[in-house]
Amino acid sequence: MTLACVPLGCSTDPNASMSFPSRGDYRAAPMSEPVTIIGGSGALGCALAARLGAAGVPVTIGSRDAGRAANVAGRLREAIPDGTFVGDANGPAATASDLVLLCVPFRSQVETLAQIKDRLREGQLLVDATVPLAAAVAGRATRILGVWQGSAAQQAAELTPDGVRVVSALHTVSAAVLADLGLELSEDVLVCGDRRADKARVASLLERIPGLRCVDCGRLESARIVESLTALLIGVNGRYKTHAGIRLTGLPDRLWPDR
Repeated sequence: MTLACVPLGCSTDPNASMSFPSRGDYRAAPMSEPVTIIGGSGALGCALAARLGAAGVPVTIGSRDAGRAANVAGRLREAIPDGTFVGDANGPAATASDLVLLCVPFRSQVETLAQIKDRLREGQLLVDATVPLAAAVAGRATRILGVWQGSAAQQAAELTPDGVRVVSALHTVSAAVLADLGLELSEDVLVCGDRRADKARVASLLERIPGLRCVDCGRLESARIVESLTALLIGVNGRYKTHAGIRLTGLPDRLWPDR
């Protein structure tokens, strides 16, 4: 069964329609640290919530519209009966977890962070999946906008309160691939951040999804390189009519020895 999402992440329409597999098709794994997904009613956020919920992660769906968030959470509960899903407006949702994933289009990043800034607290970890595609200003999705701070992730770090750390991830993982819950994944998630412990924590979460492997790609400033890969993959996917991802070769078997 497939969630109706469009490809490659946060450039997608947050109002895209969604469908879910019938009750009983999926069973969740043992529980883990809860997460909040801001933008969880959009394409990437919704598909990620389904995958994480099926992997035993309690998920709070955040949306500008509390009713929409609650509706998506309810449909996820029907699709994944053993999963734990709740929905709320972005502000309250941001307080629900120590680990917050930001899955919104670039055009909404600044507004959304301003909306939740007063709800974020010291010690929280924000995982930014924003991509500064030119489509945000009616340009081509295969082009990247220049961001004054260097990357969307660095912009997010500038807009969050002191004590909230930012990690960049999920830019090369297609929403359409995540949404197909019957599809076996086999790709890497490129993770950037200034603290290895934070990146390892994000890896522990995302690697609960079978077939995803997280790779440490350096400090947060490297996010500008990773974010640009989204535009590259959109072009590749358009030419080949597919949903390609990234897989790095020649890496050791154990990528997070301190985890």
